[in-house]
Amino acid sequence: MTDATLDVVGIGNAMVDVLVQADDDFLDQNGLVKGSMTLIDGERAEALYDLLDNGIKISGGSAGNSMAGVAALGGSAAFIGKLRDDQLGAVFAHDIRTAGVHFETPLSNDTAPTARCFVIVTPDAQRTMSTYLGACVELGPEDVDEGLIASADITYLEGYLWDPPGGKAAFRKAYDIAHANGRRVALTLSDSFCVERYRSEFLDLVADHVDILFANEAEVISLYEAEDFDEALQQVRGACPIAALTRSEQGSVIVAGDEIHVIEAAPVEQVVDTTGAGDLYAAGFLYGLARERSLADCARLGGIAAAEIISHLGARSQADMAALAAMI
Repeated sequence: MTDATLDVVGIGNAMVDVLVQADDDFLDQNGLVKGSMTLIDGERAEALYDLLDNGIKISGGSAGNSMAGVAALGGSAAFIGKLRDDQLGAVFAHDIRTAGVHFETPLSNDTAPTARCFVIVTPDAQRTMSTYLGACVELGPEDVDEGLIASADITYLEGYLWDPPGGKAAFRKAYDIAHANGRRVALTLSDSFCVERYRSEFLDLVADHVDILFANEAEVISLYEAEDFDEALQQVRGACPIAALTRSEQGSVIVAGDEIHVIEAAPVEQVVDTTGAGDLYAAGFLYGLARERSLADCARLGGIAAAEIISHLGARSQADMAALAAMI
């Protein structure tokens, strides 16, 4: 919107990714199921941290990755997420600010340690994740800055944060503020298991409070308990103003009322690590939308950002994203 002073503000799990390349034997030796995302407790997190201490440590989390992507593309972005005042909390805050994202959520001294996600990437580019939520679950409505939400064209909500009660309350406060100020609200479904846990609540959210929905093929099929993608597409049509549905190497499909845009995936020379592909797709799409680009161009921007991120290790861009965006 023309009077917005910020393109996008994201609300989500603030966590540090610990990225390690390893083979299948490592997974087997440590009881890790290839390709899975497993929630772990503090004791297991400390054990893995000791084991993988030589890994690359960088601020992550789905919405955080997306906001860093918006900033890399040349947009203005902010992030709201809960951290502990500890070593990894300092890593997250430093990284996300260095990425050009406004981040002022106060660090806490009375919560669990800062969240971390151990991402083990095997030679076939598959990622196996073990996630300790830590301080993330302590985020609540008191952390939602009303002025920040009111100033942003789009507020982007990470579905993973719907688990803890405080997160739900934070989301409700955020989307109420956004809509009261004539702003837009976007939601990413995050994970098909997340959808299974909260299907009826997510259906209500999409129908009543969301202007832009992000979902991959598995998530949107799960949301509507559809037989296939085509059936899910027909169900999401009209449920909210815009649905951006990603299909990996098949690209994406954008549904907005009577409009349907089928966009091919951007080419990538070699897939190294799929971590953050959906997050960066959302970044490109949101950046384009905030800059009043066509829906087809928004999807192309999302595809370019996703292709860049899967060409190397980690969910932070290494190319000149703004230059890539200028090609669309």
